[in-house]
Amino acid sequence: MEIKTESRPIEKPRKMVFNRSGSLPYGNNQVCGFWLAGKCTRNPCRFRHVDSLKPRQDQPPQRQTQPKRPPRTSSNGQRGNKFRSTWRNPDLSNPKILAVSSTEGVGAEGKMVHVTKNEVLTSRRACSVGGSCQKSQKKLCPYWVSGNCVDGEKCKDLHSLFSGSGFSPLTKLQKHSKAVTGIALPSGSDKLFSSSKDNSVCVWDCHTGQCVVTAELGGEIGCLISEGPWVFAGLQNAVQAWNIESRTELVLSGPNGLVHAMDVGEDMLFGGVQDGSILVWKSTSVSCSPEPVAFLMGHRFAVLSLVVGANCLYSGSEDESIRVWDLKTLQCLQILNGHKNFVTSVLCWDKFLLSGSLDNRLKVWAANEIGDLEVVNEVEEDNGILALCGIEDSQSKHILLVSCKDNTVRLYDLPSFAERGRIYAQEEVQTIAVGCGPLFFTGGAAGELSVWKLHGDASGSVGCS
Repeated sequence: MEIKTESRPIEKPRKMVFNRSGSLPYGNNQVCGFWLAGKCTRNPCRFRHVDSLKPRQDQPPQRQTQPKRPPRTSSNGQRGNKFRSTWRNPDLSNPKILAVSSTEGVGAEGKMVHVTKNEVLTSRRACSVGGSCQKSQKKLCPYWVSGNCVDGEKCKDLHSLFSGSGFSPLTKLQKHSKAVTGIALPSGSDKLFSSSKDNSVCVWDCHTGQCVVTAELGGEIGCLISEGPWVFAGLQNAVQAWNIESRTELVLSGPNGLVHAMDVGEDMLFGGVQDGSILVWKSTSVSCSPEPVAFLMGHRFAVLSLVVGANCLYSGSEDESIRVWDLKTLQCLQILNGHKNFVTSVLCWDKFLLSGSLDNRLKVWAANEIGDLEVVNEVEEDNGILALCGIEDSQSKHILLVSCKDNTVRLYDLPSFAERGRIYAQEEVQTIAVGCGPLFFTGGAAGELSVWKLHGDASGSVGCS
């Protein structure tokens, strides 16, 4: 079954820029640019001091409830928990209202939040606010890493694996000889799975940190995800699947080229392929073998990233676009053309869609009055963006992890985009995944798999069972 879609053209998203008065347009009023930068000293101020996470007082929101979803494993390796909907299921389908539950840790005290096309996130690092982005920090000293730096404290490069506070390295898992392409923790397991361009999948014991199984798959592995008890590996012209409960092993055919990205939604497995197609598999139960049910055509080049949220599938591609697909009809609803290079990562957070690209831009998208997504804010990094991932700390504060081509991972507090710290790697970090509680994982181009811990939890194991 082949589904070909055509999307109506959309207008290019309006850039958020300052006018001469130092303010941003906001409906009939204007947002104070000095307030966005944290420098406004006028009280009262003739410009608006708007809070993007609170409803406007002159438009009291209507209360509405949202049914809770059953816990399950997410595509980035994070197990189902009360914060899962924060990162994967924002209500982008409703242009006016986002319904959230206070038990899921989203929004302000579980209240309804109005979204309008001129509403923006407060960003301390957005180029439209600060004028120029923060300069790059020092790089990791390669001689210090190998134990051969003779400059000591006089060395101009860093002698540390990270900077900032609130997190620290826990351990390193060393087995892969080439770039790590995926990390997953299947539900109900005490094992961590990792895939690599060295053609192998390693299985790690979460309590000891030891590699207990190495599976050679005979070819490059483009990605690795888990959903429930299933683990899926994207291969050349196929997807290999394992069920850790029933010990079932399947090979799903259909792709034409390497599978770079996968995600799961509405009992369907989506695979982004080198030829620009998105292959859809579906099965009626856990024990049944998934069968190809559709090809989503539209991207001109390889599909590099997929995420399911708000009853839609979002796909980022080498053709520099993002496509929005309806999960019910599998039709393309909208094409987002804001980036100028490969779209390497897409992520759902709260009422926003986040996208990262090799054009150095992290864009924030939100639904306007008619339901179309448009850019409401952007952050410019010094280097191209490779991966995005979301996590919450022990105080339920949202943290965005951004991997860049300068071998660093930035940790930003949301919604302010205030930088909490950085991770420094020997080579590019190409994949990030979240474990249970305070743990997250980074996989580098040299094959290193690092385990990190947010402060505030006493657990010392690699993962959780």
